[in-house]
Amino acid sequence: MRALAKILKSHGTDGGILIGLYDIDIQDIDKTEPVFIEIDGLPVPFFIESLQQRGNTRAIARLTDVHDLRDAEELVGLELLTEGDDEEEEEADFTGWTVYDGDRRIGTVNDMAPIPGNLCLYVQTVHGEEMIPLHEDLVREVDPDTRTLVLELPEGLLAE
Repeated sequence: MRALAKILKSHGTDGGILIGLYDIDIQDIDKTEPVFIEIDGLPVPFFIESLQQRGNTRAIARLTDVHDLRDAEELVGLELLTEGDDEEEEEADFTGWTVYDGDRRIGTVNDMAPIPGNLCLYVQTVHGEEMIPLHEDLVREVDPDTRTLVLELPEGLLAE
């Protein structure tokens, strides 16, 4: 997921929100595609019904299912996200890399999938192919020279 904007405050009483745009022009936002807001750890899709520029880096937006001031206030401080990766993630391809959980070799990356909210690795292990979330909190070391990825995985994530 790629962050488009931060919801700064509600606007009016009919569900409008003021957003602060990150490095994107309002014309580059595709209103036919959903945007996502992470609520309780899950990406929730919304469609942009209208978008009006306010200065260079702000806009007033109206989203589907945000109908009143209370709905808008619940979103303040959250980010509008879009499918697609940050530039760094787009460049990263770990296919063929060896994955470790600390000092223990887990296996080799066969494929990668951009699951909404998290990039996941498909790793061939002794137990078959397993899906491992690639979250920055789990990454301990990335070595492009040896093509190794050292993770610190929570207990129970992998088949034993």
